[in-house]
Amino acid sequence: MADHLPFINILARNGGVHPRQDPASFEYSYRTEITNVYPLTKAERLYQLQIIDPEERQRFNFRPGQFVMLEVPGIGEAPFSISSSSLRRGDLELCIRDAGNLTHFLSRMERGARVGISGPFGTHFPVENMVGQDVLFIGGGLGLVPLRSPLLGVLENRSRYGRVDVMYGAKNPADLLFTYQYDSWRQFDIHLAITVDKPDRTWRGATGLITGLLKARIASADFQPATTFAIVCGPPVMFRFVCALLTEAGLPLQKMFVSLERRMHCGRGKCCRCNIGSTYTCLDGPVFDYWTVMNLKEAI
Repeated sequence: MADHLPFINILARNGGVHPRQDPASFEYSYRTEITNVYPLTKAERLYQLQIIDPEERQRFNFRPGQFVMLEVPGIGEAPFSISSSSLRRGDLELCIRDAGNLTHFLSRMERGARVGISGPFGTHFPVENMVGQDVLFIGGGLGLVPLRSPLLGVLENRSRYGRVDVMYGAKNPADLLFTYQYDSWRQFDIHLAITVDKPDRTWRGATGLITGLLKARIASADFQPATTFAIVCGPPVMFRFVCALLTEAGLPLQKMFVSLERRMHCGRGKCCRCNIGSTYTCLDGPVFDYWTVMNLKEAI
């Protein structure tokens, strides 16, 4: 039994490898225990999982941007982006929204419950290629979930990167994710800017679309597109406006990376609901550089 993933690499561009998984890799599953559950909003919870077998725990590793298939026996399975640091190996975190049969069942599970995971699967954000460069993390809504893993990777190696900006937007303050970590992120010398579409009476931050935050950053004197990478996660419609602004500012399409994980359903390339022509988001993604996305008709 393989320790985690045999991959067949089918495309490499600017250091971002686009693997198509060997179907046999889906047969392998790790038994995990839910060690903690934290409510983040009314709909989202953060699940901390630990692989039960110590040897398997040491073998398990992933790259920021990859996903796992989570299975609850007798209920079903679904793909979820890993939202934790890749240095933690057999301990991982999944932020899951209560939005269907499986996730509703998960919302009632507590510490000590056991679930299965397979993976990790998919392409990753090439943060290793961003060393020595400025990095823009731009997230909208649930987009902060896949964004959090590469962000933590950069923060854990903060001295190796230039200026780091995190721009995050949500519909209203109650929808903001990981609010308890904002202050700790700021301690790593990052520029964190948050905006909401519909502020409540207690909101004292920026109001409006995330493009407003991005325009301000682009207009700043020290914005240098030649030495900047961008990672963008959120609703696909957001990609069009954010990446258009970055393109106008001179950032190459190959230096913008997006996750199309929202398109995934079965995670195995069987249901064909995530395919874009001959490209399957779950098999050839979910992370793509924006040059690839622009050449995939109806990708966003």
